[in-house]
Amino acid sequence: MEINIMKSKDLPEETLKTVHSNMENHDIVMKPRMETKNLTVKYGQAYGVKNISLPFKDKTVTALIGPSGCGKTTFLRALNRMHDLTREAKIEGEVLLDNKNIYDEDINPVNIRRKIGMVFQKPTPFPTMSIYDNVVAGLKLVGIRNRSLLDEVCEKALKQAALFEEVKDRLKTPAVSLSGGQQQRLSIARALAVEPEVLLMDEPTSSLDPQATLRIEELIHVLKKDITIIIITHNMQQAARVSDKTAFFYVGDLIEAGDTNTIFTNPKEKQTEDYITGRFG
Repeated sequence: MEINIMKSKDLPEETLKTVHSNMENHDIVMKPRMETKNLTVKYGQAYGVKNISLPFKDKTVTALIGPSGCGKTTFLRALNRMHDLTREAKIEGEVLLDNKNIYDEDINPVNIRRKIGMVFQKPTPFPTMSIYDNVVAGLKLVGIRNRSLLDEVCEKALKQAALFEEVKDRLKTPAVSLSGGQQQRLSIARALAVEPEVLLMDEPTSSLDPQATLRIEELIHVLKKDITIIIITHNMQQAARVSDKTAFFYVGDLIEAGDTNTIFTNPKEKQTEDYITGRFG
């Protein structure tokens, strides 16, 4: 039986275009949304983190774990140029967002912080502002004043943060009138209002009760359908529940990173196993 093997030159031009397009799209999908290459942060002569190379896939949750003082927060703050606000901090290496180094001279750090949002350990509502004004603060900061647009963004962001139904009738009341868990979801809504590509979360549930913690974890599962999330947590059960990837830091070094299930059930490094099983930390 004769087998006819078609070479690429024998294929119709339109078919070739489709094949090439699909290959290019595949390459785009495989590229990380964000990535660090040899990232080092120094405070004077002291190292915060050293030569960290770590990719973050699009629409996934990556948990950063490790004992206190191991460099997790230092690393996280470098991902949206928060260290620009610390005079003694020095950054080396690269932080790539969609393959563009956010530390390039032509990059505006304010624009970067819109693309890479941050939620801090404790809720950070602006105390003199209403719930509504908290959510749209970032948009007003860049000159957006259209009321119908602000209303639309406010409602959308509060819904994304699973808070709208609880506050829709009191948007003009002070943000500080909310409970701690609601204030943290408000902080998340404020970050989401400017439509970030990446959301950084620094122990976002550490000051919350178990019920509020559950709401935030449920929210993370919903949000990852649209954005990339990087979260610091000291709670190993939380890391296992919410993350797709896990990275273990120790004394400024990245010891191990990989799929969360693998890191928790079959880590390669003994230090990782010792930390996860509670032998130290």
